[in-house]
Amino acid sequence: MTALLSDPGLLLLTLFIVMLVLRVPIAISLGLSAAVVAWKFDMGIDMLPYNFFAGVAKVPLLAIPFFILAGFIMESAGIAARIVRLVENLVGDMTGGLAIATVAVATFWGAVSGSGPATVAALGLILIPAMVKNGYDKAFAAANVSVTSGLAIVIPPSIAFIVYGGIADASVPALFAAGIIPGLIVAGFLMITVYLISKKRGYRGLPRQESTWVVFKDAFWGVLTPVVILGGIYGGIFTPTEAAAVAIFYGLFVGVFVYKTFNSLSVLTHVLVESTKATSVIMFVVTCAGLFAWVASTVGLVERGAAVLLALSENPWVLLLLINIILFAAGMIMDAISIYYVLLPFLLPIVHHFGWNPVWFGVMMTVNLAVGQVTPPVAVNLYVGAQIADLTMEDITPPVIPLLIATIFALAVIVLFPPLTTFLPNLFGL
Repeated sequence: MTALLSDPGLLLLTLFIVMLVLRVPIAISLGLSAAVVAWKFDMGIDMLPYNFFAGVAKVPLLAIPFFILAGFIMESAGIAARIVRLVENLVGDMTGGLAIATVAVATFWGAVSGSGPATVAALGLILIPAMVKNGYDKAFAAANVSVTSGLAIVIPPSIAFIVYGGIADASVPALFAAGIIPGLIVAGFLMITVYLISKKRGYRGLPRQESTWVVFKDAFWGVLTPVVILGGIYGGIFTPTEAAAVAIFYGLFVGVFVYKTFNSLSVLTHVLVESTKATSVIMFVVTCAGLFAWVASTVGLVERGAAVLLALSENPWVLLLLINIILFAAGMIMDAISIYYVLLPFLLPIVHHFGWNPVWFGVMMTVNLAVGQVTPPVAVNLYVGAQIADLTMEDITPPVIPLLIATIFALAVIVLFPPLTTFLPNLFGL
């Protein structure tokens, strides 16, 4: 007990773990444990408010509320429904058509939303009932939407990449470019898996009832969304933060003048309220996690943790395997943003020690954390998917397992072949 109370690093870690076990919300666990250690060891308690606000006073983080608002606007504008309709039309009544369409739409919607739970909410309300209506098992439908929506934090623009770039001092545009091929690799593995499951169970898509050209014309403005956002970034027209603001005005333009879905002030008010709630949750986690990271660094916990990991092995492949196991376990109990702030300071010295590309490492880490969004007990995507489908976590978990395995195989490919990740950033000179 004496050793615990006299060692600030050990006390910080113990307080955090104890509060997690007691099911205290993660943000409060992070912030409160940091505040207690800062107070007990006289680290300057008056510095806490400064560090609290400094945690969010970073230019790259300005993109987060903008992209969240853009995602809600795109959903309310009717873009999600039209994209779903287009993809359903393209796959037709092929085996596993709707399941494959779900993966394709979730991949596309990741270029609009940037948030896993938001993607589940936007697409689940449309795709889960459609799949159930066509004979798909409801639990499988919900699992498919929940797992594939994790691609939203890998396919750019990604809120996760923005947070990682801020902590690791990595280029956000480079991370955005690097996420494209790995995101498509994960999507490919998921498509193969849902096709095999559908073939075994006899699941099919919807017969085409409209001309593909007619459906494409209706969805054109939605299809153009990622072209506007990503094309502007890689074309050097605007920064990721400016791109988020452009996405908002583009979504409003489409909703008001093209699809005319924003036909009352109440619709816009609802969008603003919901996006404010979502932003508040994320930014509160960012500030508390930033406070924890500052205290951990100040008391030397970061250096000690990195030294422990390096002492385990000098083989980079062994360390990579160990890091991915740690990230997988962390994803079961913490959200992605908290994991970045808590674990990344320990991992960055290892990245520099082995000379790993920080952009590649960020993509690998983010794909692993996308897996964490569907691994109980803290599986935010599954909670949203289960709620939409009116199922329990016990119902939805079994069909998640084969999709989870497919994602892990895709992660292995990304780990083993770094050029797949770094190809596009190098091509664009980022």
